Amino acid sequence: MERVECVVVGAGVVGLAVARRLARAGREVIVLEAADAIGTGTSSRNSEVIHAGIYYPTGSLRARLCVPGRDALYDYCAAHGVEHRRIGKLIVATEESQLPKLAAIRAQAAANGVADLTEIDAATAMRWEPNLRTVGALLSPSTGIIDSHGLMLALLGDAEEAGAMLALQSPLLRSHRIADGFELEVGGAEPMLLACSTLVNAAGLGAWTVARGLEGLDAAHVPPRVLAKGNYYALAAGRSPFSRLVYPVPVEGGLGVHLTLDLAGQARFGPDVEWLGDVAGHREGPIDYAVDPVRADSFYGAVRAYWPGLPDHALVPAYSGVRPKLSGPGQPQADFLIQGPGTHGVEGLVNLFGIESPGLTSCLAIADAVAVELDEAPEIIGGAWGSQGS
Repeated sequence: MERVECVVVGAGVVGLAVARRLARAGREVIVLEAADAIGTGTSSRNSEVIHAGIYYPTGSLRARLCVPGRDALYDYCAAHGVEHRRIGKLIVATEESQLPKLAAIRAQAAANGVADLTEIDAATAMRWEPNLRTVGALLSPSTGIIDSHGLMLALLGDAEEAGAMLALQSPLLRSHRIADGFELEVGGAEPMLLACSTLVNAAGLGAWTVARGLEGLDAAHVPPRVLAKGNYYALAAGRSPFSRLVYPVPVEGGLGVHLTLDLAGQARFGPDVEWLGDVAGHREGPIDYAVDPVRADSFYGAVRAYWPGLPDHALVPAYSGVRPKLSGPGQPQADFLIQGPGTHGVEGLVNLFGIESPGLTSCLAIADAVAVELDEAPEIIGGAWGSQGS
């Protein structure tokens, strides 16, 4: 049986960032990935936005990790040649009654350490973006867009340069506790037994399956999994009529139908929220990523509130992603859950649950948080770290 110091389960953006962090700290690392390529799940099915850290509840893991993660990510992209653009975002009010919400958003951002959010009047916003309709807006200059696959390739390259290894088509089937760590049953074309002293569950949508197969982990420490599909639609023809991202004032339960751009300048609208499974979103089995063209019908009214010129029949299916959530419809949005030995009592184990947006933005800071759980000195976050990040 082969033995390695650390196994990271999942080669999405968070798993690769964790592998890089641990390998650069001198640990021997293997990354197990069930798919035949890196980042085929949530990491490649999102809006590819570098978030500023504006909306998240102050003190939450989302807020605490997003701002340092954002700054670290911009530095990392610049140093490693990862394509990105600090394009900026407009948060727009389309009715006078929404203007107080802009002030509240600005206050929330300031509490989270986002110091560059600027209020701009309607005339200025519409001069910058002639197709926009607004009565007032906020400018977030720290919001950007990124090539997520390029980022993952860079993280993998760094990890491998530091000695980490990647095993594709290698699903973790189950684990057994042994005196000095874990014995892992790994499937695939060549099944094997692998022993390790440290195990990081960064399997994204599959983190729950991995956790349930971990011998010795109390089931009470495996939270319910709720899946929310987000559908994106693109313009049938032409480039984006906007040069910045455009987000409406948030609505109950989400950020509304917003406009993002890819690095080629193409506009995308979404995501919406399509709960999968029963009314609470609980579901097992394969995920259907097909985008229903009919769902676009509900987008037109929302988009025309800030872009009145959106033509009829202009939106066509683009792609979809699925968010691994810890809360369902009608419930307050749950925080990230970074669960280490101090919580579940299993030495050497870190579980990551509910890592959705802004997980990509925060990936380097999340990696540092995992290192803290494993009793390494953090590089970014600093200070004490709660086992559940509360």
